[in-house]
Amino acid sequence: MPNILEEPSSRRCGDFLAAVARSRSLHRPWAAPPNTEQAFAQYLKRIRNSTHAGYWVRTEDGELAGAITVSEIVRGSFLSGYLGYYAFMPHHHRGYMTLGLQAVVRKAFHELRLHRLEANIQPENVASRQLVRRLGFRKEGLSLRYLKIGGRWRDHERWALTVEDWSKRGAR
Repeated sequence: MPNILEEPSSRRCGDFLAAVARSRSLHRPWAAPPNTEQAFAQYLKRIRNSTHAGYWVRTEDGELAGAITVSEIVRGSFLSGYLGYYAFMPHHHRGYMTLGLQAVVRKAFHELRLHRLEANIQPENVASRQLVRRLGFRKEGLSLRYLKIGGRWRDHERWALTVEDWSKRGAR
């Protein structure tokens, strides 16, 4: 498979917004991706900031299969970031997000030089929990009313992975 990751760009705004629209039922209540041109422009601006990195996951045919961000990157002695992601229909449950997240984790540890990644997942989101578990993340705890998504404060489990954990798994 060619490079599964693509750098987000304004030239694919229409493709992205169409993928978000057809995936609305998949995303609720887990994620609230940008769904207007204005929100999309803000998303691009945010991921081009030095404290964020953004990637799109694509299929062999170049269709958008999902989006991944590493946000709130902190340097210094913390060297950490938060992982966020969502798949697009009809490409969910086909392995694209596993491949995409593996590639982003690799970039986070080797190119961004982070020490730790954290993924915060709503407890009911079984598919997302299984995904990070497959990549070696460990559950660290529960944060009550952690993030406001869809107009409601929602509980989230904290899952984390360090570069040492990643290396022990033989991942490169």
